[in-house]
Amino acid sequence: MPMQSRPKILILDDDLDFLDVCQQMLATLPSHPEILTATSGTRALALLENESFALLLTDLRMPNMDGFQVLAIVRRRLPAQRIVVMTGMVDEASRTRAYAMGIDLFVEKPRTRQETQLFFECIESMLERREQSGFRGVVEHKALADIVQMECLTQNSAVLKIVSNKSIGYIWFLKGEIIDAATATRKGEAAFKEIVSWKVGNFDLLPAEPERERTIRSSYEGLILDMAQSLDEADADAPVATPKAPRSPLAELGRTSGVEFLLVKEAAKPQPEAWSCDDPEAIAAWAQRLLQEYRSLGDLLGLGAPKQVEGLGPHRHLAVASDERATLVAAFEPTLGEKQVRSTFTEVLSRWGS
Repeated sequence: MPMQSRPKILILDDDLDFLDVCQQMLATLPSHPEILTATSGTRALALLENESFALLLTDLRMPNMDGFQVLAIVRRRLPAQRIVVMTGMVDEASRTRAYAMGIDLFVEKPRTRQETQLFFECIESMLERREQSGFRGVVEHKALADIVQMECLTQNSAVLKIVSNKSIGYIWFLKGEIIDAATATRKGEAAFKEIVSWKVGNFDLLPAEPERERTIRSSYEGLILDMAQSLDEADADAPVATPKAPRSPLAELGRTSGVEFLLVKEAAKPQPEAWSCDDPEAIAAWAQRLLQEYRSLGDLLGLGAPKQVEGLGPHRHLAVASDERATLVAAFEPTLGEKQVRSTFTEVLSRWGS
């Protein structure tokens, strides 16, 4: 059996301290995921466009492009992307709006050890079943097992409605326990087993019914274990996914922490190559004008042409380097300081030239 590749997680948050802690702790999960981070929606979207991530973890309240704007773009461009919203801004309106946009899980940023443990259990559970697909809600390729498990692990109270081409089913949750299930012909545990056997369907989370009579006495752990065994048997016949095309060299460089966009204008090519850049031709023209002005200034002062120019701004920092072969433009997140910009650009230049 071929070794399964490490899952990748992208974390989007403008809080650098939280990013650092979250990155370190998620890296210790049993699945040993590869963690990438972004402090802006622009960088996150560029990373998502160029490589596959098992999960996107995003905050909602961020400057320039907030989490809801990111969700809307991701849902349009990558409808199969699985998303977890983790935020300190918890209110029912935000939760409802986020689920309506097709997220997989909405959680408050953990504060206690118990909350942190529960959060990481949820993430690991989603990574374990990342290859499972079939159910569709407002997102595509949603595993029913994940929905059930998330409702249990987050101790939620809700009614899960599932519509398949065979029937309509309901699963009732109360404080994370599965208390009842029903289809057109069955009730209780028999209905639950029927529902989880369906291969394709639509789902919706409805308000809780706390007065619902309990007919299922089995623990949710046991029920989910039975589900997992059934899904593993079905996975044996699942087709192998077609691998994505290799990323471009600029996309590889874009993984460097703090980089927002990159652009290369080679002297031998009429069009620039860009990563995460909205208007490459305009940026390339600006870089050429900038270098020409500095060359003129260098000639006037007898200093010669500059090899590298860096500038700091309130919205992003920019750096330009040029030689006879090409011009490289890099934009950096505004949270980076002057020394960080210089060291990061040096790293990018080194990798670009290698």
